[in-house]
Amino acid sequence: MSEDTETTRVRPATRAKREQILKAAVEIFGNKGSTNGTLADVAEQVGITHAGVLHHFGSKQKLLLEVLAYRDQADVAELAEKHIPDGPQLFLHLVRTAFANELRPGIVQAYTVLSSESVTDDHPGREYFEDRYTTLRREVTAAFHELCAQEGVTAPDTIADAAASILAVMDGLQLQWLLHPEIVELGTASEFAIQAIVNAVLHPGPPLPTYVHPA
Repeated sequence: MSEDTETTRVRPATRAKREQILKAAVEIFGNKGSTNGTLADVAEQVGITHAGVLHHFGSKQKLLLEVLAYRDQADVAELAEKHIPDGPQLFLHLVRTAFANELRPGIVQAYTVLSSESVTDDHPGREYFEDRYTTLRREVTAAFHELCAQEGVTAPDTIADAAASILAVMDGLQLQWLLHPEIVELGTASEFAIQAIVNAVLHPGPPLPTYVHPA
């Protein structure tokens, strides 16, 4: 058997095993966190050895980062270009993502746990989440500017706050949904919040009473 033929035969099995490990890691890290969840837990769930997990991912830190990348890939799996859309279509994509997340609680749980842990010192996912929020704020801000131009609205100085608020409300609703799925409807609540923030930028209502700082 030639080397090329053997490589072709092995690669699909390797990819399948890696995905199996990733799915197990999503569940383990989602349930136990990245500190308490171990490679041994992942290996046991997959039915391989600890060394088998290391063979595919090298270290726990690398597996953790692959789990985060796996979550991002799930967000765009159904999109033709495998990338979140630009411009105003981005807002619709965020709404669709919220509804899709209702069907994948394991990934949402792992993301919520790991994002919360990432604020701690030396967490391996900190750089990932810093980059993720920086990129998303930039892309949502660009979408707001394009939408304002389409609607003939002079881009207000609230866009930066609105971009950060959309991301915050989506992640906050995911946390509430994980705690009370029978009460919070993730998709509809996220859609309401995103629409409210977009409308507040395009058609701001009367301001709230001015906050007075305590003396």
